[in-house]
Amino acid sequence: MTNKGLVFFAGLSLVLFQSLAHGMGLRSFVALPVEQGGTVLRSTIERNADTDNATLVFNAAVGISSWQTLLLGLPYRLSPSGSERLGDIGALYRQIIVQSDTTAGTDRLGVLAGVVIPTAGERDEALQVGMVFTHYRGRHEIDLDGLYQRDLGGQASTARYDMSWQYRISPREYPDWGIPNEWYVVTELGGRWKQDNTAIHQMTFGLQRVAKRWVVEGGVIQDVNSPHETRYLFSIRFH
Repeated sequence: MTNKGLVFFAGLSLVLFQSLAHGMGLRSFVALPVEQGGTVLRSTIERNADTDNATLVFNAAVGISSWQTLLLGLPYRLSPSGSERLGDIGALYRQIIVQSDTTAGTDRLGVLAGVVIPTAGERDEALQVGMVFTHYRGRHEIDLDGLYQRDLGGQASTARYDMSWQYRISPREYPDWGIPNEWYVVTELGGRWKQDNTAIHQMTFGLQRVAKRWVVEGGVIQDVNSPHETRYLFSIRFH
């Protein structure tokens, strides 16, 4: 193999396999890449500082293939106390339909489809559809996704969008060998809509510590329109 070929192979390997854990948006789990046979487990606590409500969300992602991923989510209400704390199970299948990998970065476009399975008798099943796009170049990553949820029992349908920009502040450049620990700053714009209600748009600012097989991340979520509430988020991921 020529020297030019070695340089290209090394650069492509760095882009594709630079770490087993990855930076991603704080409020959305659907853009995270998962290799075939790989598993990601995530626990997230989100607390509303104005109402003192707190929710713990368990997420899992399983790589069926490099282009196919199963995503699962289950929320649990920490506060206020009371009955029916366990939320509904969300299951999504992600199919990557376009992927372009180069030594400079990667672009991915995927479609999402799945169901919501109620854990309480008075709640209904729902269908979910959406799309997700990732653009990664150098120290920058942009993730865009949207998800629509149609309630099958006639209750209000919902939708959400998330636009996240992650910027690697450390290291400025990757070493020739090895997998370094990384720091990212995260800025997000997201929206949450419920049928017959006004959409709530939110800004999120956070920080991520990415190691080889785990990630610790946290941020502040601020409504930019009514009801002007502030939330705090803390998450741990294991890859």
